[in-house]
Amino acid sequence: MPGSRTGRPPVQRTVRRPSATSRPRRDNPLRRLYTRARKAWDRPLTAYYLIFGGSLLITVLGLVMVYSASQITALQMSLPGSFFFRKQFLAASIGGVLLLVASRMPVKLHRALAYPILAGAVFMMALVQVPGIGMSVNGNQNWISLGGSFQIQPSEFGKLALVLWGADLLARKQDKKLLTQWKHMLVPLVPVAFLLLGLIMLGGDMGTAIILTAILFGLLWLAGAPTRLFAGVLAVAATIGVILIKTSPNRMARLQCIGATDPGPGDACWQAVHGIYALASGGIFGSGLGASVEKWGQLPEAHTDFIFAVTGEELGLAGTLSVLALFAALGYAGIRVAGRTEDPFVRYAAGGVTTWITAQAVINIGAVLGLLPIAGVPLPLFSYGGSALLPTMFAIGLLIAFARDEPAARAALAMRHPRFGRKRGTGSSAFVRSARRWNTMRRRASAARPSGER
Repeated sequence: MPGSRTGRPPVQRTVRRPSATSRPRRDNPLRRLYTRARKAWDRPLTAYYLIFGGSLLITVLGLVMVYSASQITALQMSLPGSFFFRKQFLAASIGGVLLLVASRMPVKLHRALAYPILAGAVFMMALVQVPGIGMSVNGNQNWISLGGSFQIQPSEFGKLALVLWGADLLARKQDKKLLTQWKHMLVPLVPVAFLLLGLIMLGGDMGTAIILTAILFGLLWLAGAPTRLFAGVLAVAATIGVILIKTSPNRMARLQCIGATDPGPGDACWQAVHGIYALASGGIFGSGLGASVEKWGQLPEAHTDFIFAVTGEELGLAGTLSVLALFAALGYAGIRVAGRTEDPFVRYAAGGVTTWITAQAVINIGAVLGLLPIAGVPLPLFSYGGSALLPTMFAIGLLIAFARDEPAARAALAMRHPRFGRKRGTGSSAFVRSARRWNTMRRRASAARPSGER
């Protein structure tokens, strides 16, 4: 064996085999997908995209389903087949303008509009009870005629008024540290809410009253109402609700139709049962767009309160689950906006809007599925009805404005280069300016992270 330069025999080195513990772990595809999804979910603009994209998809799909579900009803009324669709499209266009305006308005202007909107809503809801001005539709005296076929339901704007005014009231009291006293938490929020509820119940609209009550409870919950106080208000509201249901044969009949599978004597549960028939005949992928059978006179209010049943019949389980997923994403984004802000008004307003839309969607879908009594409330952004669509789209604009106003979201939006209106430089100087701007925005985002992102 040849020796080394030092005269010593060469040292025999043993080749170490990699142990089982030192081998690189195989990356699990599901875990990698979960990590990427979680990173995307935690980005600053996730809530902004979910609110804007989710509301847009719900509105567009609602327009399609309104056109499909209302054709037969329009023809039966000797009207063009696209009559209801054109009215809904006009309302969606006006609502889109309101959404854009609300999304660009500063928070101070939203707070300044709270009292005028509340005063206007109370005035219009009082006009409904004036003979010759108010109109009765399906037994509810909650409409005002605007001439021709156009009508308005002021109680829908009462929801927006309670959200804005209640959020501004609670925010001002929180700034003065008055919410620790129960009288400041209840007065004047609860009396004004009961005033709105009284004006609504004078017209017999129990469904809208339930939504308004849900908004009130949502505001009290966000304000940190004690359990005893919260339970007391809930008990009073439940007692009033039981009395109103017991004293109305129509409401008692609706309550008895929960889970009904047969129309019953006198076809009292006709609408509820045929809604189940529509969902059951849809299958997984539905019978096809426009191929519903129940809308041919069997299912009342197919394009308004029971449009979700027609959606299940024509688009199947896949279509209904898609609608539910969009509402779930919208609700999550609203909760995220309310939870990540430090502005009390934004927290209360975002929570109130999220409670409003989520509660109304749950009540409508629950009634169609036979799990809840039929309350006569439309599916937000989806059902036919301009009076419900306009304030809802303005409320969506509120959420978009709040989502854009988060510190991390502002920094992320500021890092984007403008596409129009400014000339971009060329060469190395433009690259240096871009790099400096990028580093500045990164420092600003990291500095704003503790308050704007958890």
